[in-house]
Amino acid sequence: MSLSHRYLFTSESVTEGHPDKICDQIADTILDTLLTQDPTSRVAAEVVVNTGLVLITGEITTKANINYANLARKKIAEIGYINADNGFSANSTSVIVALDEQSPDIAQGVNVAHETREQDSDELFDSIGAGDQGIMFGFACNETTELMPLPICVAHRIARRLAAVRKTGELSYLRPDGKTQVTVVYEDGRPVGIDTILISTQHTATIGEITDEAAVQAKIKQDLWAAVVEPVFSDIDIKPDQDTRFLVNPTGKFVIGGPQGDSGLTGRKIIIDTYGGYSRHGGGAFSGKDPTKVDRSAAYAARYVAKNIVAAGLADKCEVQLSYAIGVARPVSIFLDTFGTGKVDDEILLELVKQNFELRPAGIIHAFNLRKLPSERGGRFYQDIAAYGHLGRNDLDLPWEQTDKAEFLQQAVSQLRSTAIA
Repeated sequence: MSLSHRYLFTSESVTEGHPDKICDQIADTILDTLLTQDPTSRVAAEVVVNTGLVLITGEITTKANINYANLARKKIAEIGYINADNGFSANSTSVIVALDEQSPDIAQGVNVAHETREQDSDELFDSIGAGDQGIMFGFACNETTELMPLPICVAHRIARRLAAVRKTGELSYLRPDGKTQVTVVYEDGRPVGIDTILISTQHTATIGEITDEAAVQAKIKQDLWAAVVEPVFSDIDIKPDQDTRFLVNPTGKFVIGGPQGDSGLTGRKIIIDTYGGYSRHGGGAFSGKDPTKVDRSAAYAARYVAKNIVAAGLADKCEVQLSYAIGVARPVSIFLDTFGTGKVDDEILLELVKQNFELRPAGIIHAFNLRKLPSERGGRFYQDIAAYGHLGRNDLDLPWEQTDKAEFLQQAVSQLRSTAIA
């Protein structure tokens, strides 16, 4: 009799008030606004925050005319930093803007006179190269309805719920900064239990008449279980049990937080943005980058490929790697791995991907409408995925989360099997 293989896997998330996520959201708010006014804008925006300070830097080439400082302040207020006592607030923080234009050496690899062409075409897609070299990964698995790994899925849900009960006033003593972490028990590669749930959340020093630190933490822990954890698990089959550890603010308090407690930087939460460490990552960040940057657009495309393969029932898990050379349109390489869960050979799936998925940067932009979505959605698209994950977002209508090719893939595999039998 063989013994089962049992292990733990952990992923974390952060709320929109985390310093790094403030930066990501400001950068993508800038991107949304620029693309709304000028869809051909080239954007590589970087943001730094610290106590009372926002620095906006990077390279931007655009015909748009925007007020960067006002955009930053508006986003900071939306996140919830409106009290100067926190050491960081929308109205009192200093905003410094230090931007350059994109290097012409980079631009020449991706610049094409779009205005001379009436519509996107195969010729056009071949003539527009990638904005940089790099490797990108996409992943999907059938552990959740989102076709995402369970640990990152639950960590994001808890983080979103944590922000929701703060904003509605249900738990009015909460403050914007927060982190979540979920440890899942796996047996033979499948999730079977919840080992640990960790929530660290910024809060007021006192809660009503409760002033004792230990009593404050006890109140927070009780409230978070009832208002955050239990609602999150209401529609998840695998739930916490009597053996699940629930940790809240393990240091004893979390009053000083946000940029007053720690500096923030764009692109420093790339594992949270993707698969929580469950799948590999190419290293490139998403936020603040226009879709000519394959760090962003190709990572979305790789997720789209992997998700459709899993949605088609052709594998329980699928990871796709793409690589690009700057100025070259077609991927240098495409790699696919189903980790032994594929219902057909990986080589067959790879050939179907090459034949049926658009993976040239301009083609990805066109297929997902990545330049025009901000204007079509009221001036905000990228900023809404800058917190709580860019992938597996069933709460948003994201083009790379569609499974519209799943049925086609099923039929293609069936046809190959029929041909082989004949």
